[in-house]
Amino acid sequence: MRVSGVTNYPLAEGLTLLFSPRMQGNPRSSFQPAEAGAVLAGTIGVCGGAGALAGWAAGNTGYGALAGVVVGLPAGVFAVYHRFKGYFS
Repeated sequence: MRVSGVTNYPLAEGLTLLFSPRMQGNPRSSFQPAEAGAVLAGTIGVCGGAGALAGWAAGNTGYGALAGVVVGLPAGVFAVYHRFKGYFS
């Protein structure tokens, strides 16, 4: 019986290549465009929502949302840069 970590593999006794490191896929790259886009969109959305909430409290939701998006664009770019700073340097 083959023992690997905490799991026993009774059927894999003769299958040494099945669990070898050569069979593992390549590690993922450090930059994922979908994740970068999600961080950017999420930051802009949160800032826009916070601006709309502040604008609603001040009496004009539209201007608050616009101000939130204007603040959210550079904040989102900074968030993406901060998340992937090892890739850009």
